[in-house]
Amino acid sequence: MKALITGGAGFIGSTICSALLDRGYTPVILDNLVTGREAYTEGRIFYRGDINDGGLVDRIFADHPDISVTVHCAGLIVVPESVAQPLRYHDENVAKTIDLIGHLLRNDCRRIVFSSTAALYLAGPDFAADEESPIAPASPYAQTKAIIETVLADCAAAGDLRAISLRYFNPIGADPLMRSGLQTRHPSHALGKMIEAWEKSEVFAITGTEWPTPDGTAIRDYVHVWDVAQAHVETIVRFDDVVAGSPSGYEVINLGSGQGTTVRELLAAFSAVTGVALAYRETGPRPGDTVGSFARSNRSTGLLGWAPLYGLEDCIRHALQWRDLDNKNCEVEGQAGSAKDRP
Repeated sequence: MKALITGGAGFIGSTICSALLDRGYTPVILDNLVTGREAYTEGRIFYRGDINDGGLVDRIFADHPDISVTVHCAGLIVVPESVAQPLRYHDENVAKTIDLIGHLLRNDCRRIVFSSTAALYLAGPDFAADEESPIAPASPYAQTKAIIETVLADCAAAGDLRAISLRYFNPIGADPLMRSGLQTRHPSHALGKMIEAWEKSEVFAITGTEWPTPDGTAIRDYVHVWDVAQAHVETIVRFDDVVAGSPSGYEVINLGSGQGTTVRELLAAFSAVTGVALAYRETGPRPGDTVGSFARSNRSTGLLGWAPLYGLEDCIRHALQWRDLDNKNCEVEGQAGSAKDRP
């Protein structure tokens, strides 16, 4: 089986590709490399370009007519950036996805797995969210995901396609075999900021300390990126059975650990893994920040037979291992570049 993976050179997309390969499936990557890394496509089928390039999408299907499903991971994901640049986010995430859907239908690829987000939920008083929780996107980023879900649901109801939206909570960690990891050197999420502060012996900023949580800091559901990737494989394998259970041909499934972790609790776990008590300071929340939520659902187990295998400290440990390897690779590349520049 072949699967088209848009954004397959990114953090989550590349990990999904590895999981597919491990299970004997062939990923076909489409990525414009705006945020992805070309190194993550090495040895894999790769087309560089935008998802709204109809000619390129047609060529991919002409080359690989046996593609049976598209996993749509491509898109911009930084919440504060979306607040500052809403038009860019709606163009990149919504307008281009609508074009992509048209190109897929033209090529008779009518199975779509969409990388959505739990950021579109209005969590309950206990900060838990299931698939029936109210939708209340608090940022342009989350709004773009909600819009795309609506488009997919409408198209499925019209009989044009079948789709499954996987609503991620907070994927962290790295491929346990270290084939890929977080591709950005300056991540925006809490764990990435902790790692940067730890590396540079700087002070970590806790952004927001007056949320209505037990310790005043935001709460998140951290799920290992490898577990998320495995869920995608199971979604592809069981796609027809899953959508057959939905009268409209559209389904949504949460992907989370089911465990809420505050920023202070994440900081404690980070210190336990590193053996270093990371210095911190308290600041106000960033634009677009929310109190957060964690998954409360059995749908992923019932429909996909999936449950996360890795815990929070595993996530942190693998993220640190990847960062160390990535730092060494960057040093080698820098030295090679300097050698080429020398007369």
